[in-house]
Amino acid sequence: MPLPKTTEPPPRIQIQRVTPQVDCGRYAVKRTVGDRVEVTARIFRDGHELLGAAVRYKPTGATRWLEAPLEPLGNDEWAGSFEVDRAGAWCYRVEAWVDRVASFQHELRRKVDAGQKDLAGELSEGAVLLGVEQVTVEGALAAPAGDRAEKTWSQTYEVDVDRELARFGSWYELFPRSWGGFDGVRAVLPQLAELGFDVVYLPPIHPIGLSNRKGRNNALEAGANDPGSPWAIGSDEGGHDAIHPELGTTAQFEKLCVAAKKHRIEIALDFAIQTSPDHPWLKAHPEWFNRRPDGTLKYAENPPKKYQDIYNVNFDSEDWKGLWEALRDVVLSWVNRGVTVFRVDNPHTKPVPFWEWLIDEVRREHPDVIFLAEAFTRPVMMTTLGKVGFAQSYTYFTWKNTRWELLEFIAQLLEWKETYRPNLFANTPDILHEYLVAGGRPAFEARLVLASTLSPSYGIYSGYEHFENVPAKPGSEEYLDSEKYEVKTRALDGPLLPLVAALNRARRDNRALQYLDNLTFLETENDSLFAYLKRTGDNSVVVVVNLDPFATQEGVCILPASTGLPPAYRVHDLVADDNADWTWHIGRNYVRLAPGQSHVLRIGG
Repeated sequence: MPLPKTTEPPPRIQIQRVTPQVDCGRYAVKRTVGDRVEVTARIFRDGHELLGAAVRYKPTGATRWLEAPLEPLGNDEWAGSFEVDRAGAWCYRVEAWVDRVASFQHELRRKVDAGQKDLAGELSEGAVLLGVEQVTVEGALAAPAGDRAEKTWSQTYEVDVDRELARFGSWYELFPRSWGGFDGVRAVLPQLAELGFDVVYLPPIHPIGLSNRKGRNNALEAGANDPGSPWAIGSDEGGHDAIHPELGTTAQFEKLCVAAKKHRIEIALDFAIQTSPDHPWLKAHPEWFNRRPDGTLKYAENPPKKYQDIYNVNFDSEDWKGLWEALRDVVLSWVNRGVTVFRVDNPHTKPVPFWEWLIDEVRREHPDVIFLAEAFTRPVMMTTLGKVGFAQSYTYFTWKNTRWELLEFIAQLLEWKETYRPNLFANTPDILHEYLVAGGRPAFEARLVLASTLSPSYGIYSGYEHFENVPAKPGSEEYLDSEKYEVKTRALDGPLLPLVAALNRARRDNRALQYLDNLTFLETENDSLFAYLKRTGDNSVVVVVNLDPFATQEGVCILPASTGLPPAYRVHDLVADDNADWTWHIGRNYVRLAPGQSHVLRIGG
């Protein structure tokens, strides 16, 4: 190894294993406003000098670094933290130095304690260090330490800070055309707020194409009155920046967004990068679409599903920059109309660099904007989408229904926690799982409790509260008479809504339910009973769910002494109709639950 080319010798202080970081600092770690970023590092130097260390941090773009101390934990491990108080990009680095005064005092004290009398040489060194002509032992030991010499720092790491809604929120999905358009949705906002929902997610609200329009139940030919799929975006009335006239006007949509925020609800809009055959872009920018050698366009497919009414754009177009900019401008146009949350359709089928660029472009000027990835795909792609800026993602939750499936699933989510936030939708317009089909109401209740208490973010699609569970055909995950292809008459009057309200109230009242990584799985001695403890500060909640929608199950819920709970304590069931209270204790607690039923127990009554 050749000598360094600098005139100064290389630093002797070593800074290793800095956390948190992702992929050696290539991507930002995720936090939300108000979080403390807990920083650790291994810091050491040859010799016996005493070191000091700090974490220096700032929002990206700020000129002044802020500083928080790092304290030694022993064995060269250091730790400290800092708070992020606004949304946007932040950065931090670890700095370390030699405290020459403290090092001198430490050496001097050791010699005094060892009984050495002749310390003239040491005191002469101390005088030079302290900037005085001479110094006594007492004066040297009383001098203030804090000198910073040999300053060394780590590389700079990034922190992506979102609003709290990116971590914690309850979502309700609805098709506005089934609720009387924008004005109808606005009328039901007070009830949605009373139920405790934070986000109302709308599938695409744009004009729908006529060419190849799908009929009821995905029929290839549409009837005269069939409205078509909202995901077949674009007609002579406009494209991605336009509104379907049957839903209302731009003014009515903006009025909906304003009214929602008054109720502390945000409107989330679907961002689907695809077009109908009638989208204006096909005429204005034919180069943005991939044609076969015979000149025809290939419609979208996800075997066995076929979407004859939808074309995908060509990200390999020679005018890819123009396409990227047009898509960014679409998002910004809706931000300017009041949308701050976007659910992105199938982002894993579009280039990762595009998403990294687009999200950065949007959030640099609008850091409060949140992107949710609808990505049911390979784990590496799902986590990479989180790394490049998506605040949340759909998950495999819908397909995880047994105890062992759930244990494996949650363990995976916890491994991804620095860059990936899950949103556990219990159902979607595309996914009706056989567990709900066969299990009926008990299955719906069990899955609702699991979704809303395992994850800080969860959602349901309208119809869930009515236990809608009839598939298009046996074994299919498509709904019979799917709302994707027809207008329904919807109202918030489903029999499951009292449980929804109770769970959302419990989530807001208990900080333990607002985080993912505070979870401890509990033994039940019955695989049909799934139990876990969530604990944040002095707030603790135990959840026990009967995963069996057909039979009553009995077992125990074992609280180990390692939880730090008192030997005995009162628990209050947050979702029971009779305000049930019991005395529980460390060790075995008997549990008996009817099909699909649950306990959501706040410790401390």
